[in-house]
Amino acid sequence: MAVVNHAGTHLLLGRSKRFPPYWYSTLAGFCEPAESVEEAVRREVWEEAGVHLGRVVIHSTQPWPYPANLMIGAIGQSVQGGEEIDLGNDPELEDAKWVSFEDVRKALKTGVSGIDREAGPDYKEGDLRLPPSTAIAHQLMIAVVLNGFLGAEPKM
Repeated sequence: MAVVNHAGTHLLLGRSKRFPPYWYSTLAGFCEPAESVEEAVRREVWEEAGVHLGRVVIHSTQPWPYPANLMIGAIGQSVQGGEEIDLGNDPELEDAKWVSFEDVRKALKTGVSGIDREAGPDYKEGDLRLPPSTAIAHQLMIAVVLNGFLGAEPKM
């Protein structure tokens, strides 16, 4: 779930306790029985980060081998006044923060790596690190910060 702030300038990224230093990703969760994907995205983002979403669109899917599930990539936008981060609803995340599109773009160039891999040669210690291009989280970030997926222009 890639979450864009109401102004369309920042992306909400979360950090699990198992991630290496400075490594952040988009948020993730599961659909409950009788819950739509859009409802699940809103609920999971609120539970994990305390952020309230309005608009939610499905972007893409990816097979997930545990056990033969389908991962659904969605992009949501926070509602005005609903962007304060609160990690107290669910202890899943160690940290969550709003990151400017510019900082995400920079990290996509220099700080991409797998959890168990070193970042590229242009990475500077302390800068943001992000998941590799094989991850749906990476593809969602590309869609938002490079391709303007939530923009007003027609997509077809």
